Amino acid sequence: MYIHDNRIVITLDAGGTNLVFGAMRGCEYITDPVTYPSNAHDLDMCLDTMVKGFRQVIDSLDEKPVAISFAFPGPADYPNGIIGGYLPNFPSFRDGVALGAFLQNEFGIPVYINNDGDLFAYGEALCGALPDLNRRLAEAGSTKRYKNLLGYTFGTGFGVGLVINGKLNQGDNSCVETFCLPHKTKNGIIVEEGVAVRAIKRVYAEASGDYNHNLEPKDICEIADGSRPGNVEAARKAFAEFGEIAGDAMAIAAQLVDGIIVIGGGITAARHWFLPSLLNELRSRFHTLGGDTVNRLQMQVFNLDNPEEFVAFAKGNTKTLQVRGTNLTVEYDDMKRIGVTFSKLGASKAISAGAYAFALSKIDEND
Repeated sequence: MYIHDNRIVITLDAGGTNLVFGAMRGCEYITDPVTYPSNAHDLDMCLDTMVKGFRQVIDSLDEKPVAISFAFPGPADYPNGIIGGYLPNFPSFRDGVALGAFLQNEFGIPVYINNDGDLFAYGEALCGALPDLNRRLAEAGSTKRYKNLLGYTFGTGFGVGLVINGKLNQGDNSCVETFCLPHKTKNGIIVEEGVAVRAIKRVYAEASGDYNHNLEPKDICEIADGSRPGNVEAARKAFAEFGEIAGDAMAIAAQLVDGIIVIGGGITAARHWFLPSLLNELRSRFHTLGGDTVNRLQMQVFNLDNPEEFVAFAKGNTKTLQVRGTNLTVEYDDMKRIGVTFSKLGASKAISAGAYAFALSKIDEND
């Protein structure tokens, strides 16, 4: 939808250490990144740095941007551009900052701020995985098309975003979250304790007995691969448990949203170790009190990055029905199905593409 749009939007990747500024046109970067320290401990310094970074990018362009749009980590009243609350990486913002109004007053163009999980999902829905999937389906001769998407980010936390019928679902309180769902195997514990960087490190420590290790998920993945010394069984267990817990939480949302699942974030480099257990969870079965067995999801779940599974996904299961009392026939595909795929843009670019598309969608709504 916005892949061929010529308008320019200024973006920001806001981290507790660095602020990385850029500009996008048609969901693609058109400037080199501009990076400055966040100065997140000092509100005035941080805001001055934002102005400096945005100004440098804008001054490098030969055309005026139509908006500033970016993700900000932590709680916020995003529709009103107000950041505040418990922000570990931006302590100076905790008492509340009207960031959107400040930047809009400074630059004289609309400013949009959103949750990174929301923008990841929106970027993948409008500029990434969803249009790519629908293109592949068309090339395979399928008439099936998808409009709904669940986007998940695997990293320091467990983020989520929902796109329904091409529209970003921000909820009534800008508070669509997944981190606080229940953990499958630990009563009273949030699911993020099982689906985050710290979860992989913790399970490896418990399974190996090495509670003093300084390994990161990348290191533990290399141990699982056999390319780094360590406890191979514990490493593989860490990722298998990660996939199981993630899959359990995803199943709850997937049954309600009924759309494609797209996953991004640094931990996806270890997908070959956690994807099997994640898919097993999505494909699991439950029992009724009467003894019947039902699929946990009422849709078949396919790995869209597996060529053989994609062929079956695209083909479906077409049947021909006779219309009673006539010579007419009707064809229909009785296979209800969704799929799991991984970000082709990468989480950071998908978030920026989501910010780009969101800004343009809001501008278009107001025209």
